[in-house]
Amino acid sequence: MADQYARAEECVDAAIARVGKTIVLGLPLALGKANHLANAFYARARTDPDLDLTIFTALTLERPAAPNALAARLLEPIAERLYQGYPDLDYARDRRAGTLPLNVTVKEFFLPPGGLLNNEYAQQNYVSANYTHAGRDILDSGLNVIAQMVAPAPDGGGYSLSCNPDLSLDLAKALWRQQAAGRKVAIFGEINADLPYLGNDAAVPEDWFDGLFDAGRYTLFPVPARQVGLSDHALGLHAATLIKDGGTLQIGIGALADAVSHAIGLRHTKNDAFRRAVARLQGAPEAGCPAIGGLAPFETGLYACSEMVTDGLLRLLECGVLSRKVHDAPGDDGFFLHGAFYLGPARMYQRLRDLPETLRKRINMTAVTRVNDLLGSEALDRAQRVEARFFNTAMKINGRGAAISDTLEDGRVVSGVGGQYNFVAMAHALEDGRSVIMLRATRQSGGKTVPNIVWQAGEITVPRHLRDMVVTEYGVADLRGKTDREVAIALASVSDARFQKAFLEAAKAAGKVEKAFEPPEDWRRNTPETLENALKDAVSDGVLPPYPLGTDLSATEIALKDALQWLGARSKTLRGRAGLFAGALLNGAIPDWSLPYLERMDLSEPAGFGDRVQARLIVYALEQTGVRCDPGE
Repeated sequence: MADQYARAEECVDAAIARVGKTIVLGLPLALGKANHLANAFYARARTDPDLDLTIFTALTLERPAAPNALAARLLEPIAERLYQGYPDLDYARDRRAGTLPLNVTVKEFFLPPGGLLNNEYAQQNYVSANYTHAGRDILDSGLNVIAQMVAPAPDGGGYSLSCNPDLSLDLAKALWRQQAAGRKVAIFGEINADLPYLGNDAAVPEDWFDGLFDAGRYTLFPVPARQVGLSDHALGLHAATLIKDGGTLQIGIGALADAVSHAIGLRHTKNDAFRRAVARLQGAPEAGCPAIGGLAPFETGLYACSEMVTDGLLRLLECGVLSRKVHDAPGDDGFFLHGAFYLGPARMYQRLRDLPETLRKRINMTAVTRVNDLLGSEALDRAQRVEARFFNTAMKINGRGAAISDTLEDGRVVSGVGGQYNFVAMAHALEDGRSVIMLRATRQSGGKTVPNIVWQAGEITVPRHLRDMVVTEYGVADLRGKTDREVAIALASVSDARFQKAFLEAAKAAGKVEKAFEPPEDWRRNTPETLENALKDAVSDGVLPPYPLGTDLSATEIALKDALQWLGARSKTLRGRAGLFAGALLNGAIPDWSLPYLERMDLSEPAGFGDRVQARLIVYALEQTGVRCDPGE
């Protein structure tokens, strides 16, 4: 039986007594970190320089920080509402401040997307690894202690690794083998009664742990949904036509993933609206990709095999899309979904807690080596993963079809490889599998619109020899088995019309496309205005809402967020800032309709000149983003 500890510090004492003062502490990716235990180990290292502590983890979650004082007026009350009761990680705070002690090392194989681009320590201590290889690298670093948040079983009969069996199942087995050979190791569980209990492979007995610390009940880290823009919805509609009924589904996280999940749900539950939107978007009475996917609702249903269980996948389970049952062993009840970890908004965690038992037991949270690859059970996995469609997001695609997904040209890491390469390679290994790389055709950079489909780019995440399907808001480019010429032309066909000429000129200069090639006339349709016109009815009918999976923000906060983003985009240059101030200060008196917004920003009664300027900037931005009335009207 596991030892029971009343205080987190007692676990540190037990670990030191067991393994000594050189500790390599493994913490799960994202949600499953044992925050109280992590803080206790870190606090001990800060006061005891003889303790050599290495923390090896991924995706350390931190409360969002406002970029400026005006944004803080909006963000801080939201953060207080969402993160009240969440125990912050002290090592993350000190890493960001550059004050980690010399006897502490923090290594991560996946960084919070874009959150540590300018943190030299995090950049220098990033470990690039496929998700399925991360456990090996953690073991090779000398792992001897694991600390993980766990959920108690409702009947008191054990615990669940719940959100993070991903690496822990395999790492624990490896540590037990080392222990049998005479090495000292320790596995600790931090009990959080707020963590949803999920059984099957994630269920473990008490003696799986050497020690347990009951932390009672505390807030799970919520990741609020990102707004899904019109171009995201367009991309999602295209992507949803690639899925074949009776097939297999994997989707990542973010606005594009939410758009795809929503479009798949529309296809099943509001098929007429889905077909109309796709037809308008693709400019044909009955569009789509029927040879590869389809347009009809899912009669057989889909099976999901996704390293990350997202809010969108959970919605697809609840609405009946995920209903194709697979079996891991003769006589088991069968599963609709295999996942390795989950992360999402607070409402997702609540829905997992409230999930009917009939659906709960259809989820099998298990090892990432099982989900992300064909390792150890290839025949079974091939039988389960028929017609697989693996959807992942890239930052850029180069002219040969290689995906740039995690690193900038100068080498700074935005996030990490994670499981993207795993799923792309597996799509090629499966007989009828397809890899689908999603990206927006353009992005905003320095106040300008720039392309994401470019002839040359930086660090490659997925090489060109694994190129397959690429989806943007303008359509689908099928690159598998194509020549370099065909690939370049296909990518140009789904790029923004404003950047097609420069892309093709680069392709011609490289000798990949003949000089005489001219793009067809219909490529000129690849514009934001065309998308807006094609989907305006679907937007006005509520078929394509900005937060299709829901939001933790009020209508007032959404409007203010949009206004602040508008201001931020126009504040990149001195000329832009001058124009904002001129527009705001010449805008006349504060209108009555703006008072609820200003009250939310604590600017309804400006205290001085600075507050008055901020209030006028807010009103000006609200007007420019289309808000001219009380949110209650």
